[in-house]
Formats: sequence, structure tokens, C-alpha cells
Amino acid sequence: MSWLWAIIVGFVLGLIARAILPGKQHQPIWLTTIFGILGAVLGNAVATWIGVNDTKGIDWIRHLLQLAGAVVIVGLGDVVYNALRGNRRQTI
Repeated sequence: MSWLWAIIVGFVLGLIARAILPGKQHQPIWLTTIFGILGAVLGNAVATWIGVNDTKGIDWIRHLLQLAGAVVIVGLGDVVYNALRGNRRQTI
């Protein structure tokens, strides 16, 4: 069941990250989900490192760190995906 939650959270975080990033991202939705999962893992690692991974109530800081990780991973992943596919686009 934890894998199902990881996929759902990764999907949601990936979509939110795509909405936050400027411009159009060109990776497919399944890759966005994987990037969202990796961003959540990165956010959890940072939350554990700074000691805010398990607090009373809702872990808002951990969730924000997961979202920040997803934004970073989706942004970098889009650049790598486009470079591997040969889709060179101009960046401003």
C-alpha cells in the first residue's frame, strides 16, 4: 500500500511542480510522476536531516520541502529529458 501512496503523492507533487515552473515542460506525465516521487524522497531526506520529519500534527515543513524537491527535480529533469531527446529550445 505504501507504493500506491508514493505514486499518488508523486503524481500530485509532479503536477503542482509543473504548475509552479514557468513555461511548458515537455516530459510525459509518467516521467513527471517519477520526478515527483524523487522530489518527495529528496524532501523527506532534507526534513530528516534538519530534524523536522516527524512533528505533532501535520508536518507542513516536510510537505513544503517535498514540494521544493519536486520543483527542483521536475525542472532539472525537463532539461535532461529535452537534451536526451534532442529537443533544443531556447531558454531565457
